[in-house]
Amino acid sequence: MTEATAVAARAGGPTIREAYFAEVRRKRLYGGIILAIFIVLMVAGFRLADDRNAGGFWDGILNIFQFPSEVVSEAAEKAALLPGLVIHFIPSMVETVNIAAVSTLIGGLFGIVLALLSTRGLARWPRLIGLFRRMMDGMRAIPEIVIALVLIFIIGGGPVPAMIAIAIHTAGALGKLFSEAAENADMKPVEGLQSVGAGWLQRMWLGVLPQVAPNWISYALLRFEINIRASAILGFVGSGGIGYDLRIAFQWGQGRYDEVVAIFIVLFITIVVVDQISSVYRDRLVKGAMR
Repeated sequence: MTEATAVAARAGGPTIREAYFAEVRRKRLYGGIILAIFIVLMVAGFRLADDRNAGGFWDGILNIFQFPSEVVSEAAEKAALLPGLVIHFIPSMVETVNIAAVSTLIGGLFGIVLALLSTRGLARWPRLIGLFRRMMDGMRAIPEIVIALVLIFIIGGGPVPAMIAIAIHTAGALGKLFSEAAENADMKPVEGLQSVGAGWLQRMWLGVLPQVAPNWISYALLRFEINIRASAILGFVGSGGIGYDLRIAFQWGQGRYDEVVAIFIVLFITIVVVDQISSVYRDRLVKGAMR
């Protein structure tokens, strides 16, 4: 671009300064057009959603603080009962964490297999890379709640449908992240192992995994945090755990709002503790891998 403007200047065309401001005006024009399209789409989508909303958005927005105030006021009146309720809901929270942990473990293992089979330069069957990548796309595309609803219809309610649904989505998400990390691995150890007759599994185990393990574990810990929230949400559709207790408390309505607050306290404390612990380990893993 600099050479072109210099040649144009020598030929009597626009100077570098004029060409620069012309390029700036062009970028601003494109940015303005994109912003205008975005605003139009947002307004059109909001109006469509408001028209299809049963109660009307503008009629209900004025009451947005009414329900939270009722919950907080009732919980404040029964504040002495909150510690006991928090302890009461800990087993349900443990069940939710177990669902998240098992689904993260199973999904992570399948994600490792899919990642190694879909990474260019490492795949066991290079011609099937596209197939394995589309499998991961499909796993990520279907929300966990849809998979859980189908499984509940087939095998009934409980934690198993939630675990399977989250594991499927986790395998697709982690498989994508693992594959991107594996693509950046140094191929020299792999080539060295191949030169001495090592098989594919040996090359992956000894040449690739030591390089990508810190990043993979970091991604898995982050996914574990996400899966705790997902397993709590799936409890609303009958998959057990703390989400199911929250659904029951909401259904009872007034008189049980102290249980709602207690459940939120348990969820908040759990997510904060898990986030802090996993953040410490992720920092150690990433910094250790960079040394």
